[in-house]
Amino acid sequence: MTAYSSEQLMEMEHKHGAHNYHPLEVVISKAEGIWVEDPEGKRYIDMLSAYSALNHGHRHPAIIKALKDQVDCLTLTSRAFFNDKWPTFAKKLSELTGKDMVLPMNTGAEAVETAIKTMRKWGYMVKGVKKDKAEIIVFEENFHGRTTTIVSFSTDPVAKENYGPFTPGFPIVPYNDLEAARRAITKNTVGILVEPIQGEAGVIVPDNGYLEGLSEIAQQNNVLMAVDEIQTGFGRTGKMFCFMHEGVEPDIIIMGKALGGGVFPVSAVAANNDVLGLFKPGTHGSTFGGNPLGCAVATAAIDVLVNENLAKKSAELGKYFKEQLENMNSDKIELIRGKGLFIGVVLKKSAGKARIYTTQLKERGLLCKETHDWIIRFAPPLVITKEDINFAMGKIKEVLG
Repeated sequence: MTAYSSEQLMEMEHKHGAHNYHPLEVVISKAEGIWVEDPEGKRYIDMLSAYSALNHGHRHPAIIKALKDQVDCLTLTSRAFFNDKWPTFAKKLSELTGKDMVLPMNTGAEAVETAIKTMRKWGYMVKGVKKDKAEIIVFEENFHGRTTTIVSFSTDPVAKENYGPFTPGFPIVPYNDLEAARRAITKNTVGILVEPIQGEAGVIVPDNGYLEGLSEIAQQNNVLMAVDEIQTGFGRTGKMFCFMHEGVEPDIIIMGKALGGGVFPVSAVAANNDVLGLFKPGTHGSTFGGNPLGCAVATAAIDVLVNENLAKKSAELGKYFKEQLENMNSDKIELIRGKGLFIGVVLKKSAGKARIYTTQLKERGLLCKETHDWIIRFAPPLVITKEDINFAMGKIKEVLG
């Protein structure tokens, strides 16, 4: 096999791949734990975790073993038949979420679409909303995926431009504003779709009590509350799910990314029988949803999270990491926010764009990504250690200190 250099590979991608991403200029060819390596052998700490899909770290041995073992047995049946992995995975995820039922898909966007269909179906069949009038309240600066319906309620012009006409039925209100959400409720409201922390918007953490307030609004008005935990779930913020910080019980939990252990696309929606039980054969599905390979991997991924207590580790090390960043007292930094190992560093406009600093950090062996031009996001795998953070902080101080 021809060995290509990083430069050759980046040129090849630029020529033959659609330019729908603007990657940092580094090529990753190997990875283990928190460390990745380029074709030339330079090593870096991964501080992005594939947008939280790699909470367990790269190639966790237990997850890789589950993948390899399952590949040797069975990979795909479709849901035309039963298989021996989906039922046990469904039971495990149901117990983890505290919900009666689980509906499996593959990508996060598919899970969000599933939640939208679930809320609308419930609205028509249970709440009695008139046909095609259902509304789902969403929030400014949201990010729930890239499908046509989902970008219909994005407020990011880059995500929407030239993709219309758009899907109606999504009143958009300001995030972290309970009164705005309350005013948006109508007789046609069937759901509230919310991120407990807005990740792509720059790790926007709402006020304490915000999710609890949304839950009360939903209950008072016979509305379903769906929480998008695709990026915040599975230990990222210091709890198994971010909504647990406020002790609320959403009607629908949307999951993806880390559920696949960083090796396979697995997503799911969990809810009780009175909600998910409305689906009947033929009303929704996916050829690969609930496939045995994905289910085996996801089962192992859940076991690793629980057995290694990664949520607790995220809470402790996230607190330590955030304190170290705050103690820099950098004149380039406006604000630091986050929960657990989900941290956003907001730069002062006078400091210049974040890409300048993510490039400099890359050159020093730390990989992170800018968002919204002025924000650097740090979200390392939850298997990182205090020593690793100290090492990383040395590099961060060189660039931002």
